[in-house]
Amino acid sequence: MGWYEDRVFPHLLDWATRPLNRQRRELLASAHGTVLELGVGTGANFPFYSEQAEAIHGIEPCGALLEHARESAYDSPNPARFDLRQAGAEALPYDDDTFDCVVACLVFCTIPEPDMAAREVRRVLKPGGELLVLEHVQHERPWPERLQRWLEPVWKPLACGCHLHRDTGALFRQAGFDTSGLETWQHPDLPAFAGFLLSGRALA
Repeated sequence: MGWYEDRVFPHLLDWATRPLNRQRRELLASAHGTVLELGVGTGANFPFYSEQAEAIHGIEPCGALLEHARESAYDSPNPARFDLRQAGAEALPYDDDTFDCVVACLVFCTIPEPDMAAREVRRVLKPGGELLVLEHVQHERPWPERLQRWLEPVWKPLACGCHLHRDTGALFRQAGFDTSGLETWQHPDLPAFAGFLLSGRALA
């Protein structure tokens, strides 16, 4: 990756997603047992895990972001519980039925093959395991949805592959998840084109 992706974007990402810290904290408070976090980025979620998360595995395809994440893990409570690997979500380097929880926090917007990733998540979750979700998704109202379509060609390179217009809930349903525990809503402190969120729990 280039200088922008390696040196500038990680700091922009952390700054831009700060309005979601309360939602991250609430979501990750319920992560328990053996946990997998997809696309850990700089490790911004790590301080929000409670001691219920006994082992935290994380993947990140970008090496520069992974280095930031390793520093964050080292500075987190009980750093020995973290195991971080460079990998993509489309081919998870874990056995079937490994995890009690998988965390998807602002990551499915950037995965190149999100349908494959959703199937992989279900594969590595134990039966009845939880997918904890906080994702920005395709807007349900017509005018913001049209704005997302219009902005996406410009937004995607600036945000290092982020798609504004994905129906991530549909991907989870197609992968076989029970998505009745997910809800969509507009974050009051984020613009409509990037702040329409899918959050909650989906069951394997």
